[in-house]
Amino acid sequence: MTVYTTIDSPLGQLLLVGEPAGNEAGTGVVLTSLSVRGGKGPVVRDEWTEDPRAFAAVIAQLRDYFVGGRTEFEIESTGGGSEFQRRVWAALEEIPYGATATYGEIAARIGASRAAVRAVGTAIGANPLLIVRPCHRVIGADGSLTGYAGGVESKQRLLELERARRVA
Repeated sequence: MTVYTTIDSPLGQLLLVGEPAGNEAGTGVVLTSLSVRGGKGPVVRDEWTEDPRAFAAVIAQLRDYFVGGRTEFEIESTGGGSEFQRRVWAALEEIPYGATATYGEIAARIGASRAAVRAVGTAIGANPLLIVRPCHRVIGADGSLTGYAGGVESKQRLLELERARRVA
């Protein structure tokens, strides 16, 4: 069963999608997607069930993040993706709050060649968990804000929220 909800945020409406966590209390969710509604990401399907209560912990963490009170997320999520994508996504999670890395640096962190930068960018673009898995912290080698599934303006807002600085 797939559940979803939407919340308002400084980036616009966010769409949260998941599966019930299946814990004894019958509460919570395993997050499968977090996207800016209307952007790159899933579209609500008729067979999905709207269940804002299942996302209560996720929503609380996101709201805390948007007011500057949270620098890391503690959200259960599904792996998904290919082996290469999972390696790239794990490298994203290592970029600290308030810092940035380049696509080339991500390639180097996962042991990929310099020629793999485009593949790294594609894997980052396939990240289904915006904000939570911080792909917004990846920038071009020249410092430019290249691509973001939520839109480059959203990427800039997130980096400003985090007061991001450049790190090697």
